[in-house]
Amino acid sequence: MSYTALYRKFRPDTFADVKGQDHIVTTLRNQIKANRIGHAYLFTGTRGTGKTTVAKIFARTVNCENPTENGPCGKCRSCLAIAAGASMNVIEIDAASNNGVDNIREIVDEVSYSPAEGRYKVYIIDEVHMLSIGAFNALLKTLEEPPSYVIFILATTEVHKLPVTILSRCQRYDFKRISIDTITERLQELTAAEGVAVEEKALRYIAKTADGSMRDALSLLDQCIAFHLGNELTYDKVLEVLGAVDTEVFSRLFCHVLEGDVMGCINLLEEIMVQGRELTQFVTDFTWYLRNLMLVKVSDDLEDVIDMSSENLARLKDEANLAQMDQILRYIRIFSELSNQIRYASQKRILVEIALIKLCRPSMEVSQDALLDRIRQVEGKWDQTLRSLESGAYAVPGAGAAGGMGPGFPGSGGPTGTGAYGTNAAPLPKAIPEDIREIVSKWPSIVGNAENPMKMYLKSVRLSLGNEGQLLIVAEDGLVSDYFGDHGHREELERLLADFSGKEVEVALQSVKTEQEMEQNYVDLSQVIHMEIEEED
Repeated sequence: MSYTALYRKFRPDTFADVKGQDHIVTTLRNQIKANRIGHAYLFTGTRGTGKTTVAKIFARTVNCENPTENGPCGKCRSCLAIAAGASMNVIEIDAASNNGVDNIREIVDEVSYSPAEGRYKVYIIDEVHMLSIGAFNALLKTLEEPPSYVIFILATTEVHKLPVTILSRCQRYDFKRISIDTITERLQELTAAEGVAVEEKALRYIAKTADGSMRDALSLLDQCIAFHLGNELTYDKVLEVLGAVDTEVFSRLFCHVLEGDVMGCINLLEEIMVQGRELTQFVTDFTWYLRNLMLVKVSDDLEDVIDMSSENLARLKDEANLAQMDQILRYIRIFSELSNQIRYASQKRILVEIALIKLCRPSMEVSQDALLDRIRQVEGKWDQTLRSLESGAYAVPGAGAAGGMGPGFPGSGGPTGTGAYGTNAAPLPKAIPEDIREIVSKWPSIVGNAENPMKMYLKSVRLSLGNEGQLLIVAEDGLVSDYFGDHGHREELERLLADFSGKEVEVALQSVKTEQEMEQNYVDLSQVIHMEIEEED
């Protein structure tokens, strides 16, 4: 005897077996009980939620000789004939392949003949949105005024494609996505009936992957059982079959991203690839992980919304505290865009690698959330500098073995034009102008008293020494360098510096292409001069 797939073997036969659609089942039961049966129904909702199944149970019930509260008796002649597919009273039509005017005209001609036995002729038209405009027009009149013995049940996953004239003539029932708990309970019942040993965690992952579809869940379960036939179905085995990644990997990846560790991300991706994981599923799952981080960031009472154990939820909250909300939103945006691109891409791995690099390097983007992330990275490095100053460590990037400072300082022997620096390290200058020294030492206070957006931009510049005692601010190409490239904004900064120092200080600007170029060629005066430590409000 041939094998029957689980979703067919365990298809509900009565209303009591239908899971997750109580609002619809209760209404249909009451209509049958009160003999208030409509002539046209529209069942809409995502795939695998029970639209066609409920339509068949309804069709059998209205024709059953001994109907019960739960639906058809399953024993009378009508029930047996319908179950065997031999009844002329229940006609199923697939609109995907029978969508022309002629197909609908055949139905229109047939409805004029009353059923030979039973009470109703029920037409179940699946994927009704596939009908042509001409077919809809041919159906319209009959749908509006059918004979008393005819019932139309239209089923679709894309209700927005139906003409308003069709919608207005039907009772509409929206089938919900089935919850993870409901699907898991149903899978537990079926595996017990099949005598299959399985971990609950494995079933919950299958239920989550099914995305609200009971049919998809049963198909995935069937696939996993077949792969590990005769053995207990564990969580790890389900991950292996479905090409998915354990949530612990997402935690590691998130930490690499926060640290800006590109190679750590790439090496972890290589690990995932070697294990044979499916990249499309990986992108979907990591986006879901980021979504959970976003939710725990905004509320503490999310046990019902985020499906995970209390232990994992506590760990998720700790991880969410490591990042700002705008960072998490930027990560979600990048991976949401990736999920749209990767589905049909031939080079999936390259797309994922680009996305991971974007997460680690906000400088690759010019969006507002990326700019905030870039500023945050600069502030982090600034905090490290302040901590090193407190501990007495004055290492200067770009300095030579003798503790020299980059060329361009007076007496360095390098070019002396504003912002023009060579590549050979030179000794520290004998003296930094007192005006510049005072400004650098008070820089946190100066920044704190600036108005936005200048305040925000000042946090991401490097302070260096220009020609003839100028204060040189070095910034990466982009919004910051464009802002201070404006003469009016530089004059505004000079007035702010004059208020603090009581002296006129000329400000010059040097823009660089990369942060690496900044570190190699322009000495950071904040690491040479003691600075005030000012706490932000």
